[in-house]
Amino acid sequence: MAQIIDGKAVSAAVKQEVAEETAKLKEEKGIKIGLAVVIVGNNPASRVYVNNKKKACEAVGFQSFEYALDENTTQEQLLDLITVLNRDDRVNGILVQLPLPAHIDEKKVIDAISPDKDVDAFHAINVGKIMIGKYAFLPCTPAGVMRLIESTGTEISGKQCVVIGRSNIVGKPMAMLLLHKSGTVTICHSRTQNLKEICLGADILVVAVGKANFVTGDMIKEGAVVIDVGMNRLENGKLCGDVEFESAEKKASYITPVPGGVGPMTIAMLMKNTLTAAKQQAGIE
Repeated sequence: MAQIIDGKAVSAAVKQEVAEETAKLKEEKGIKIGLAVVIVGNNPASRVYVNNKKKACEAVGFQSFEYALDENTTQEQLLDLITVLNRDDRVNGILVQLPLPAHIDEKKVIDAISPDKDVDAFHAINVGKIMIGKYAFLPCTPAGVMRLIESTGTEISGKQCVVIGRSNIVGKPMAMLLLHKSGTVTICHSRTQNLKEICLGADILVVAVGKANFVTGDMIKEGAVVIDVGMNRLENGKLCGDVEFESAEKKASYITPVPGGVGPMTIAMLMKNTLTAAKQQAGIE
């Protein structure tokens, strides 16, 4: 039976580190750290995420600036707000909650955020830095996954790592981070053939496809580390991941639960990125 990787405990440790460093910066250098979160429209899931981010800011000692815009806000109005936030010295990090309403071009909005304040690490400049391994910020979910793998004591170097999913937010940067740690990485997606065989070769399996119970125990190598990034709601209202937990747990050495695995890490790493941004802006390495 697999050991459960406790995302709540690991994320609490990350937040504690951030809170301690934040308090020290304020005391020794008078630096206050601020995160601006922009939400457009009233998507209920987005509202939950934004509230969680505000709570996390309070917990680590950040100032949190929320901009809740009407769903009829024009693209120009949103871009104008970003320009203001880029110039605001109180704001070290800017996060625009996705998805945006259909009439707004997400790419233009992401490109408008200063790369130095892009704590989601979605800007093309930050994505490029991740590619070459010279990054300041990492996308929050893949960074959280790396921290979870690290918490198990698993050595990534030389291991067969399989990432299922090729999104810009999780799959692609996840593969790069594993590669930077000298893992041998295979990226799988909807067109991949022989998926089961590929998964069975994985020492570390990261699943981010957005399909409930997509990976089953018979696709998992005995003793593999399994990280489930998925969050799906079943018809009965229960939450589940992309990995069928009960059968996978019998094969894996370590596995993340859903909920309580990768989810809490995403916000913890966002706090870490905002701290990094503040330090860089103050010229502290």
